[in-house]
Amino acid sequence: MAEKVSDLLLKRLREWGVEHVFGYPGDGINGLLAAWDRAGDRPRFLQARHEELAAFEAAGYAKFSGRVGVCTATSGPGAVHLLNGLYDAKLDHVPVVAVVGQTDRSGMGGSMQQEVDLHALYKDVAAQYLTEVTVPQQLPNALDRAMRVAESRRTVTAVIIPADVQELDYVEPGHAFKMVPGTLGTARSVTVPDRDALNRAADVLNAGNRVAVMVGQGARGAREQIAEAADLLGAGVAKALLGKDVISDEEPYVTGAAGLLGTRPSYEMMRDCDTLLMVGSGFPYSQYLPEYGQARGVQIDIDPAMLGLRYPFEVPLLGDARETLRELLPLLERKRHRGWRETIEQNVRRWWQVQDRRAGVPADPVNPELVAHELSPRLPDDAIVTADSGSATNWYARHLRFRAGIRGSVSGSLATMGCAVPYAVGAKFAHPDRPVIAMAGDGAMQMNGMNELITAALHAEQWSDPRLVVAVFDNGDLNQVTWEMRAMGASPQFVPSQRLPRASSAAFARSLGMTGIRVEEPDRVGEAWDEALAARGPAVVEFATDPSVPPIPPTATWDQMESMTAALAKGDPEAWSVLAQGVRSKAQEFLPWGRR
Repeated sequence: MAEKVSDLLLKRLREWGVEHVFGYPGDGINGLLAAWDRAGDRPRFLQARHEELAAFEAAGYAKFSGRVGVCTATSGPGAVHLLNGLYDAKLDHVPVVAVVGQTDRSGMGGSMQQEVDLHALYKDVAAQYLTEVTVPQQLPNALDRAMRVAESRRTVTAVIIPADVQELDYVEPGHAFKMVPGTLGTARSVTVPDRDALNRAADVLNAGNRVAVMVGQGARGAREQIAEAADLLGAGVAKALLGKDVISDEEPYVTGAAGLLGTRPSYEMMRDCDTLLMVGSGFPYSQYLPEYGQARGVQIDIDPAMLGLRYPFEVPLLGDARETLRELLPLLERKRHRGWRETIEQNVRRWWQVQDRRAGVPADPVNPELVAHELSPRLPDDAIVTADSGSATNWYARHLRFRAGIRGSVSGSLATMGCAVPYAVGAKFAHPDRPVIAMAGDGAMQMNGMNELITAALHAEQWSDPRLVVAVFDNGDLNQVTWEMRAMGASPQFVPSQRLPRASSAAFARSLGMTGIRVEEPDRVGEAWDEALAARGPAVVEFATDPSVPPIPPTATWDQMESMTAALAKGDPEAWSVLAQGVRSKAQEFLPWGRR
């Protein structure tokens, strides 16, 4: 039997080392599905519950494996559904390749069923490389370039293959004009700035008296170098949300997350510093960086497009974070006066005491801060943690103290809902021997997280460590948007848009044969975490949390306070509860404290 184009596609993916493809079937990829059968399901086809979830799974797999994630979908609606997950990968600089079906070539332009202009649809999300295979000879080069560009540029690429082309006999590209052969593999090199640029950067950093360091996911491989630089410079280290796992929160100079969801020590460090070193981060909240002109700046990034994007850096360094810091470290002078560093460490100690107290503030029925606070010391040393977009992200960012070896991620730049559970499934296929914990709101679970529980139940027995724990913050409210309406729009909670119908994720989990736990008493929070982490398989813990507990930013502006007051005065249905919880939470900052 002649080798088909679809056979060659799967063979080529295997040659690239692809082990899993996340997708959903449809007649636009029937040729590929038949080839999968002939290939003995290699690479393995992992059926998601929806194409969007397949793209999220591929993104989660790529985030936690460091390899290219691959997803596939049929023409028309399947291709449309992939988009949100693909944009999530693109904006977080995650390598994902989408293989998408299309209607037969003979029907193109004839308003055929499921005919969509995929070039127009994908030209932005796959802007770095998008192509359509119209003859068999194209395939090796098309797929090879898609894989290579995705990996080397940390982005999304897409290959469109019409249904009839999938069924054609494969013909190798010839040694002829307008024939392009394929090439396997990605060339890797390390980029380091020139000596002059490094010297100028060292001069700026050595001249500073109050140095702040900001790290993002691009610094993940440079933990030791960041720690050494912070020690030499007497600096504190703040982390962008995607860089939460770059350096351990147990280090006394690590101020935690920065930005709207960040910590007060990070805010104070940026407010008071005179020098900023940013490494591997596209941190988007410039208002949480130093005032323009306040601090001299040095930035290190491997992507030239990210240099100078958020702050007027005096010395932008194009290079790999670890290797650039290795070259820079011998040029740095150790700060003799350590008062700045001591102030940072004192602020960090106070912050964690405030967080302890906030977690203990009574709520109706459970304080969501207590949920994350009780998880933090229980995190296994090799845990992977994902968090959805919403108020749960606040508690992930502020309460979880990551130790060295713990990994975590969120939807950073897109901030899309519905990513935490498919990220977790993707992480389990990247690391089947590691426990994975997903934190999601009830809105995200109703959107698509409950569907993804079905996928987890289907595959759990194949994971050597079957633990996948989903924590649901069940407050009956699309809580983050409600708080944004109050604090930024001076609008009370709009019940028709914000209130959620009752739907128990724990009960649904039990219907799938999973462990399902509902917690309605604060005293049960810790033991529920213990029970879920000890379960021999996926578990869902549904915490009945109080929507009135405020996700207080590191500092509130006068405009935000005015907006909040106006919103409550306009008849917010939770006005008194919001006011009471806000006062209790804020009061924890002013209570006496001691050294730890």
